[in-house]
Amino acid sequence: MDCKVFSFFSGAGFLDLGFENTGFDVVFANEICSDFAYCYRYAREQMGIPSPKYGLANDDICGYLYDNTKQKVLKEQVRKERKDGNLVGFIGGPPCPDFSVAGKNKGSEGKHGVLSQIYMDLICEIKPDFFLFENVKGLWKTSKHRKFFYSLIEQAQKNGYVITYKLVNALEYGAPQDRDRILLFGVLDKSVREGEPIDMSKFNWGMNKGKDAQYIKSLKWPDIAPFGSQAVQPPVGIDEMLTVEYWFKKNDVENHPNSADHFKPKAALRKMESIDEGDVSRKAYKRLHRWRYSPTVAYGNNEVHWHPYKQRRLSAAEALSLQSLPKEFVLPPDMTLSSMFKTIGNGVPYLLAQSVALAIKLFIDECIGKSK
Repeated sequence: MDCKVFSFFSGAGFLDLGFENTGFDVVFANEICSDFAYCYRYAREQMGIPSPKYGLANDDICGYLYDNTKQKVLKEQVRKERKDGNLVGFIGGPPCPDFSVAGKNKGSEGKHGVLSQIYMDLICEIKPDFFLFENVKGLWKTSKHRKFFYSLIEQAQKNGYVITYKLVNALEYGAPQDRDRILLFGVLDKSVREGEPIDMSKFNWGMNKGKDAQYIKSLKWPDIAPFGSQAVQPPVGIDEMLTVEYWFKKNDVENHPNSADHFKPKAALRKMESIDEGDVSRKAYKRLHRWRYSPTVAYGNNEVHWHPYKQRRLSAAEALSLQSLPKEFVLPPDMTLSSMFKTIGNGVPYLLAQSVALAIKLFIDECIGKSK
C-alpha cells in the first residue's frame, strides 16, 4: 500500500521533502504565510518535484475544520485516496512561539498556540490513518504547557489512535544544530491491523547512529578562540559530520545560488569584530565555530549568527546547509533577506524529517505486513 500525505503548516516544505524522499507521496500542502508558500513552490520547481496532486493551499487551516465546503472537499480527497487502496497520513508542526521558552509563553490560549488544538481537532474529525505532530520542546518540558500536550494525546486516544512521543534533538539525526523538538506520532489502530493491537513500543524513532544528544555534546568539542585563529583541520575527538564547516563544504555554499544573500555589516557593528569564534553566549550576536555544531537555526527576535571566520552574518546558503537541506534546495532570488531567514528558521531540519519519515514508513509497512 502507498502512503499519501496531507501536509499542514507546510512552511517552505522541509518536512514534506523529508517524507517525499523516503517514499511518501505528499498530495496536499497547506501554508498561510505567502512567503513560505512562495518558497515551497519555487524550491520544488528548481528540484524538479511536481506540485502536490491536490495543490498547495495558501490559506488558514481553520477553514478545513469550520468551513463546510472546504471540509467536504478534504474528506472527499481522503476518501478517494483510500478507495484507491492507499493509506493517508497528516503531518504538520503548528506555529510554536506561544510554547517556546524564548517566545511569548501564552500557551494554548495564544493566537498561535490555539492552532495546535485546531490541528488535533482536524485529525480527529477527518481521521487519517496516521499523523505526525511536531512542536518545540516547551510544549512538553514546560509544566505550564505539559497538561495541554497530554490533553492532545488523550483526545487522539479517545478517537482510536495508538500514540507514541519523544523529545528529539536534530543532532541525533545528523543535522549540525542543537535543536530540540517534541514529536507525537499516532496510528489509527483499525487502519493497519485488525485484531492484535499495535505495539508502539516497537516504534524506532530512527536516530542517526543511535547516539543521543547528551552523548554527542559530551565529545571533545573545541572551546572558543580568537577570531581568525582556528586551525583549518578538524580537531581529534569530534564528529566532523556535525560541524558547521563540514556542511558548508558539503553544500558548496560559496557557489550556491543563495551565497550572496546575507545582510551587509554596518559601521555600527564594527565592534562585532571582537567576538571570538565559537562565542554563542549572547542572544543577539553569536559567532559560530567552524568545528562545532550550530545553536538552533532561528533568526527571529534579533537573534543573529555570525560567520565563523568571515566578518559578516551567515548567508542564506550557509543557513540552509545548517538545516541539513540538499544543496539543490534554493530560495527565490527576489525575496527580502528578512523573509529568507525567517523561512529558513521556521523549518524542520531536513535530516530529522527524513529519518523520522523512514521510521514511520518502516513501522507502518511492518504493521500492514503482519495484518495480512
